[in-house]
Amino acid sequence: MVQALHHPGGTRLLLTPNRSLSWRGNLRFLAALTLLSAIIATGWALVGAWVILPFAGIELIAVAAGIYTTSRDCQRKEVLTMEGNTIRLEKGRQRRNAQWTLPRHQTHLELDEAPHPFAPARLYLHHRNEHISVGGFLNVEDTEALLNTLKGLGFTIDRHRPGPEIRLWF
Repeated sequence: MVQALHHPGGTRLLLTPNRSLSWRGNLRFLAALTLLSAIIATGWALVGAWVILPFAGIELIAVAAGIYTTSRDCQRKEVLTMEGNTIRLEKGRQRRNAQWTLPRHQTHLELDEAPHPFAPARLYLHHRNEHISVGGFLNVEDTEALLNTLKGLGFTIDRHRPGPEIRLWF
């Protein structure tokens, strides 16, 4: 998701991945799945197939680990601030983990177009020998919205098309 934030000295964009559920929603889903699995596993255990109980527990642990990992990964944020002659990119989850400050007149955008229509293009800030990924978690529509916003701010975009590849899968 691309959001424009109020910033008195310039433009500030908040980039976040799309989240289908909040953490509380994920916990509710896991609780409902646990209840359903417990009912089914208990029924089979009462019939005599008690060996299903450890496998139901292992399955729930795997689903909980997947939900936790995905939910944690969806907490990433990037803040792109353009004020005056500087561009500042901050990345992190709960707090800032990395920050770059680049001169605007020496920095340009590079766009690696997607190899197929379902994948988003990859956008990079390029300054001298530095290539910094911007919004790598954005989907196709959000990447286009970010590109349109940056074009409106006067950035030029260098497009790179992928070469032809012969592959079995995308």
